[in-house]
Amino acid sequence: MEGFVLFGRWIQEELLGMKWLWQLVGRGLTALGLDLSGPAGGALQFFIYDVVKITILLCLLIFVISYIQSFFPPERTKRILGGYRGLGANVLSALLGTVTPFCSCSSIPLFMGFTGAGLPVGVTFSFLISSPMVDLGSLVLLMSIFGVKIAVAYVLVGLVIAVLGGLIIEKLHMERYVEAFILRSKGVDFSSPQVSQRERMAFAKTQVVDTFKKVFPYILVGVGIGAVIHNWIPQEWVVGLLGRENPLGVVLATLVGVPMYADIFGTIPIAEALLAKGAQLGTVLSFMMAVTTLSFPSLIMLKKAVKPQLLALFVAICTVGIILVGYLFNGLSPLLL
Repeated sequence: MEGFVLFGRWIQEELLGMKWLWQLVGRGLTALGLDLSGPAGGALQFFIYDVVKITILLCLLIFVISYIQSFFPPERTKRILGGYRGLGANVLSALLGTVTPFCSCSSIPLFMGFTGAGLPVGVTFSFLISSPMVDLGSLVLLMSIFGVKIAVAYVLVGLVIAVLGGLIIEKLHMERYVEAFILRSKGVDFSSPQVSQRERMAFAKTQVVDTFKKVFPYILVGVGIGAVIHNWIPQEWVVGLLGRENPLGVVLATLVGVPMYADIFGTIPIAEALLAKGAQLGTVLSFMMAVTTLSFPSLIMLKKAVKPQLLALFVAICTVGIILVGYLFNGLSPLLL
């Protein structure tokens, strides 16, 4: 049993957390004459370490997830989802969302295609919520920073929000608020050819390059903000706004996160720095969920596909769910940290 615990700790700290990389970067900067105990040296160490670590994990994750995704093209996904009804369809839709694009803007075209192909609106909204919020990449990256318990709990509650959100939309019969051109579209094509192993590998490699080009600027910005928070923002400021002293910290973090546009890879460094400075766990996770699920660009895109009533309900469901999750994690943080 002790050996299993030690192996798990090695995976957490050395394989995923890459503590060896932190030490390597520190030795390199020290050799250059930088003082790592000062704000400038500490910020530079944080920045280099997080950028390199996230880049390594990002490329590996995109390759693996894209390879898995090659088995679930839109036409096959539609066939799979079309064979289920009720709660089972929503659960499966949310789970399939975990192997699809990493941000909400990338998920919306798939949502539109599934809706046009005749899938129930509630089912497609379960997919739309889960896809940016709880992809497999977020699970591994969260494990690398926050540990297995927090990462798994985050993914589970994200899936619950996605399933419940889709069920609410379905029970309220909100399909009448989908724009007519979406319902009249031909949807997805069922006649795609069989994909070979070589083509799957090529697809995964292409996805690594394309996705990395899109998300790397957000990684740089996110890590840069995290480095500033980690080394220059006074801890009492963070504690005052997002700590236990402020009961509205979860609401504030959610509202601040909505206008931002980033994916999970650019958001995690900021969350890591906020948690280190004394922000509550649930407050930090609410911020992450708000950024990845409810961004202004994605809402603008979604507004073209649905009418204001459905868009408002979608935002309300996600916002309330994210806030409730934040308070839940704040209460459970002594068990998770």
